[in-house]
Amino acid sequence: MTKSRDAVHEILRQSRGFRSAQDVFAEMRAVGSKIGLTTVYRALQSLSDSGRVDVLRTDEGESVYRACQTDTHHHHLVCRVCGRTIEVAGPDVERWAEVVGAEHGFIDVTHTVEVFGTCSSCAQSCGESSEEAAGKG
Repeated sequence: MTKSRDAVHEILRQSRGFRSAQDVFAEMRAVGSKIGLTTVYRALQSLSDSGRVDVLRTDEGESVYRACQTDTHHHHLVCRVCGRTIEVAGPDVERWAEVVGAEHGFIDVTHTVEVFGTCSSCAQSCGESSEEAAGKG
């Protein structure tokens, strides 16, 4: 891995949640790095392609990145309030994607599943129970 990719990856490993390329760039520049924004984007793409970082698309369409916690295929449960993210396995989703692809004649099916909600800590600080936050209260 290049020095730039190592530095970008280290920023993400130290981060609590997902970060935009602009966030990573600003943090690196704040500590004296001379890295360019284009280099940050290239490093993030390379890290994503190699499976070392996860990428989510926000509701606004922006890509945000986080260092992977596991080497296996996974999905994310993301808090809309604080950004807390939990990597989760989804064997039922895996089977469903394969079946749907096969039903329509597709091969080499891949997918991305992100589940967004409000974590229990944020729900409590907002005065909602988990059932109320889920619309069941």
